Amino acid sequence: MHAFVSRLGLTLLGLILFNQAQAATTVTGQISASLILTSSCLVNGVGGTTGLNFGALNFGTTNSLFTEADAQVLQGGGGALSIQCSSGTSPTLKIAAGINDGKSTGGTRALYDGVANYVPYDLYTDSAHTQLVAINGVINLGASTGAAQSVNLYGKATGKAGLPAGTYTDTVSVVLSF
Repeated sequence: MHAFVSRLGLTLLGLILFNQAQAATTVTGQISASLILTSSCLVNGVGGTTGLNFGALNFGTTNSLFTEADAQVLQGGGGALSIQCSSGTSPTLKIAAGINDGKSTGGTRALYDGVANYVPYDLYTDSAHTQLVAINGVINLGASTGAAQSVNLYGKATGKAGLPAGTYTDTVSVVLSF
């Protein structure tokens, strides 16, 4: 009987060692990783595809007998319009139509008081107001390096006789392509 127990013990010991040898087997492989980047742009530090704020053209407060008011399109932080696009893209800005275009002589665009009065104005790419941006005019920003580019856009409103006091506004559409 003692021999039987010894044989049984040796058999069990053999199975245990065999199973441990099997547990030591290794398997190798790999993990695939990928990332797809698409070209994109930020307008004044904000991304998106619709409803972006390209800035404000605030002519300030003046009297109704003014002859000329000048302003620059500024972002919320007070700096010039900022466009930051993916490296290798060539962004363009199309300064499209305003709500009141052509409704007042003396400018291609117009500010409206909501009643029946218009103040003519135009947009320019220079502060001297010599480089007019026509309706649907395109501003080429050049090849992007990935750094933000400042876009200087200026406005000049022209006063005219008979304007009543009030708040005059307009909204101009802008399209950024890259």
